[in-house]
Amino acid sequence: MNQFIKSGVEPVFCRLRPKDVIGVAAPSARFDAQAFQKGVLCLESMGFEVHIPNGITGRHRYLAGTDRQRADVLNSLFSDPGIKGIIAARGGFGAMRLLPLLDWDAIAENPKLFMGFSDPTALISSLVCKAGICALHGPNLVSLGRADKKTLDSFVKTVTGRFTRIDLPFDQVVVGGCATGRLVGGNLATLTHMIGTAYQPDFTGSILFMEDVGEPAYKIDRMLTQMKMAGVLEGVQGVVTGAFDGCDNKAYIPQIIQEVFFDANISICMGIDVGYGAVNLSLSMGGRVILDADRVCFEWDFVVK
Repeated sequence: MNQFIKSGVEPVFCRLRPKDVIGVAAPSARFDAQAFQKGVLCLESMGFEVHIPNGITGRHRYLAGTDRQRADVLNSLFSDPGIKGIIAARGGFGAMRLLPLLDWDAIAENPKLFMGFSDPTALISSLVCKAGICALHGPNLVSLGRADKKTLDSFVKTVTGRFTRIDLPFDQVVVGGCATGRLVGGNLATLTHMIGTAYQPDFTGSILFMEDVGEPAYKIDRMLTQMKMAGVLEGVQGVVTGAFDGCDNKAYIPQIIQEVFFDANISICMGIDVGYGAVNLSLSMGGRVILDADRVCFEWDFVVK
């Protein structure tokens, strides 16, 4: 696991082209049918074709079907040569339960662009760290239908490989400087729950991205403290975060992050419009980026073929 990072092999970014077919998976919670259809129409308006496989409308407690049903859909989408991208229907919970049921050898041999955020962080992190495939941290299908123009423009540019730079809030630079590394991470709670499993993310040599919603500051403190004590933050080259929307005592969070990384001497920036807010910019995860806190931006530093 994670051999592509340690061996220096460049990850694969599978960009999409007009008329490519995007398959829909439901790796997590059940979804609203009306919001789902709006998302489908949104993808079609962008020029993509949408494949809705059988079995994604299942119901098993709060999940969109049993683990085996949901995993079978993902495995079939990755193995289908006609499918060029895969988007998660929504978040919630359940994606982590699928990890042992996925055919990782077949996935690595059939790379595709996987898209989603929140609970699908479990899949994004594993695709990057286990299969060596860049993934997209961006809107799930049900959020596309209600997304604003800035979110949609970022999504289209990123999935088609036209991403170069994101400007950061100048007033939320916690620690200055410049760093380079592969962009890894996602939803903080999900990443924390993966610690100690066979799918524990490898942050060595990375720019760590993290976001979350509705978590009080003390829980963010607890999660980051656990990650540090588990040793998974060793080797992080820089940190960039979302806005932590809806989090109580939000003003404490920069202090907490700075304390967690006080001995690492790395750049730390916060507040990019990624995740649960009104704007959800898309990030290519797994590719090399330059985090420049002094110029208040980060940009991708690898070639998309």
